Amino acid sequence: MENAALPVSTFAAFDLLASTVLVLDEARRLRYINAAGENLLAVSSRFAVGKPLASICACSATLQAALDNGLANNWGYTGQNVEARRLDGEVLHLNCTVTPLRPEVAAGMRLLLEFQPIEHHLAVTREERLIEQQQANRELIRNLAHEIKNPLGGLRGAAQLLEHELAGLPNAPSLKEYTQVIIKEADRLQDLMQRLLTPQRPMLPATVNIHEILERVRSLLTAEFSGSLQVRRDYDTSLPELFGDREQLIQAVLNIARNAAQAMEGCGCIVLRTRALRQVTLAKKRYRLAMEIRVIDNGPGIPDEIRERMFYPLVSGREGGSGLGLTIAQNFIQHHHGTIDCTSQPGETAFILRLPIEEA
Repeated sequence: MENAALPVSTFAAFDLLASTVLVLDEARRLRYINAAGENLLAVSSRFAVGKPLASICACSATLQAALDNGLANNWGYTGQNVEARRLDGEVLHLNCTVTPLRPEVAAGMRLLLEFQPIEHHLAVTREERLIEQQQANRELIRNLAHEIKNPLGGLRGAAQLLEHELAGLPNAPSLKEYTQVIIKEADRLQDLMQRLLTPQRPMLPATVNIHEILERVRSLLTAEFSGSLQVRRDYDTSLPELFGDREQLIQAVLNIARNAAQAMEGCGCIVLRTRALRQVTLAKKRYRLAMEIRVIDNGPGIPDEIRERMFYPLVSGREGGSGLGLTIAQNFIQHHHGTIDCTSQPGETAFILRLPIEEA
């Protein structure tokens, strides 16, 4: 069997799919793999085409039986939560469809396999749910901020008048301490309300280099946390430039990295990593090319009690935190039609930012 890819026109449309598509011949050699399959199985088509499927991924007994029946009896198969193991050892949990091909469809091709990672479906559902919840929460917070802002002004004014009336009393200096507490706390709350209510400035998109943005974040972090904090680079320098708002992207990454540094009390390691992604779906749109930015730290991890709510306004795992940093970061990433996610366990927390490079 010739170790060569099929003509592009034969299965070219499959490259537009988010699910993995593999085409096997009678000997279970791979004759085609789409872009989503290259990402899922972590192989290139140049390496994989012409090789037996077993040398690319190890299939479970259930999937092996489905392939046997497909070849011997032309039986189709649809299964859920089928396991397959990649070359790097990672176990994949997949929804799988096996479809026998008729000879007139593609000569020499016998089986078409479609894989859909279960985690992908769960992530899409979770993303949609979070976006809806966050929009509702932002509206609630803004309404509450409006209701709180006016009484705070009256409270502060009353404290100032009281301080003036107390000026002639013998114990005025000690009493003034109490009025100053009221005034300062009212000012702090007013500032917080203003930050919640102030509309974001319009985006100013331009061509930007993501690594120049990350270097800016790195320099700000090292200046702010000059102790034992290490900020390491792991860049894919082949990434093309991005069309976006430079200041918003700096602020988004800086908010995440600063949270990590504060959680580690300025002592630890943060890794800024970039990679290219192909054929990905972001915010319900399909993109041929995107980039992934990971901000990884070796800190204590995110507490379980706030993990599902950490992007909500005013939710913070740090004493004295405003709880707005991640909310602002998420808003800015959404302005760029991207997504932000997080995985966390003690010793490693990773915030994953995915941004489209090409238009949908």
